[in-house]
Amino acid sequence: MVNMGRLEPVNLREAWMNEARDFTPWLAQELNLKLLMDTIGLEDFEFDSIERKIGAGAYRADIVCRDTVSDSLILIENQLEPTDHLHLGQILTYAAGLKAVTVVWVAAKFTDDHRAALDWLNDVTDENINFFGLEIELWRIADSPIAPKFNIVSQPNDWTRAIAASRQAVDSEITPVKQMQLEYWTGFAGYLKQHNSTIRTRKPRPQHWMNFSIGRSRFRLSAFMNTQAKRLGIQLAMTGPLAKPHFFLLQEDKDAINAELQEPVQWRELPAKAQSDITLRNEQFDPNRRDQWEDQFEWLRAKLEKFHRVFAHRVKALDAGDYVSEDDEVLADDEV
Repeated sequence: MVNMGRLEPVNLREAWMNEARDFTPWLAQELNLKLLMDTIGLEDFEFDSIERKIGAGAYRADIVCRDTVSDSLILIENQLEPTDHLHLGQILTYAAGLKAVTVVWVAAKFTDDHRAALDWLNDVTDENINFFGLEIELWRIADSPIAPKFNIVSQPNDWTRAIAASRQAVDSEITPVKQMQLEYWTGFAGYLKQHNSTIRTRKPRPQHWMNFSIGRSRFRLSAFMNTQAKRLGIQLAMTGPLAKPHFFLLQEDKDAINAELQEPVQWRELPAKAQSDITLRNEQFDPNRRDQWEDQFEWLRAKLEKFHRVFAHRVKALDAGDYVSEDDEVLADDEV
């Protein structure tokens, strides 16, 4: 006869005494956010940054993530108590101020009124806007570590069916080239883990690139491969309205950066695009040749780690307000 234990509920305050000091920092950890995303069916979700206490007008949202695929925001508001009207008003204010398309409200308990409010919001808003209500529970068996569990109490209409349909569509539309790309990045993700790389892996996708976090929203590291041109590459990309000021600020430190990289990188402003990047290409490898994959994985790993080492601290320190354009300099001279 198998000896079985019994699940026992644990008071939330046993793990987190304070919402702001304890619960929010715990939830903002990538592993715990992944558990939350898995619960609502977004296990394919990728985020390039996790930011706490983000400004939305005069208020500050608890946690904001950016989806690197859709370039949209997910807002997470959390509380250790039952839901209240104050937090309902806050999530609406934050969502409007940040233009978040997915809102997740986490609480110890949802009242019927607040569950109904989220259901109504999902009914009346655009299909691209999603509201989720999650209750957080803690459990243990005897003296085992405490285990968290999220329960969905409100979600968009037909959400589960839509997620399943989208996955089925992706699976049914995969071409031989896409299949090869998926195998390539799956192999590379395994290589990074096997070699204890400092680069955090992402879920492999059937596409010609794989994105990695560098610790700040609107910035990303990418590894890419081109089967037609038969080459590989590494790239630091910056996007959004501040891409150009950030690019020029990095360019002011170009000599020092090039000296640290010791690689023939291209500094690409891309004036017509809302992106600028710093790119390193390798024309010696052919991604079509599977017998070269391990050597290619090693090159990608080494260059990604070098890019992260050289750029991560610089990216985090950038302040677009420090950039002075040539037009601003001319204006200043005219004023003198």
